[in-house]
Amino acid sequence: MEIKRLHVGARLSEVAIHNGVVYLAGQIPEDISQGITGQTREVLDHVERLLQEAGSHKSRILSCQIFLSDISLIAEMNLVWDAWVTPGNTPPRATVEARLANPDWLIEVVVIAAQN
Repeated sequence: MEIKRLHVGARLSEVAIHNGVVYLAGQIPEDISQGITGQTREVLDHVERLLQEAGSHKSRILSCQIFLSDISLIAEMNLVWDAWVTPGNTPPRATVEARLANPDWLIEVVVIAAQN
């Protein structure tokens, strides 16, 4: 079975596709001047764009892991998530507090999805 990779870099690929399943690398914000609301919107935009490029959609997410630099940000993050997620297709999700690789990142999101 072939593994297809998108946006391959020296350290990681942004996407791997195998057997009709799309695996995304952890998506992080580029604009670190934003608060949790802006960073969450940006990261979810990255997720949506990569899923589309891989032949999937946010309604096809099988699993989502959300890492927050401070768990007290969960309510604000959830407001953005709730407006973004496809009603009736909310995926299994875990949200945890974690020390992220860059202290200016407030959120990182990892997604696994089925292709269309």
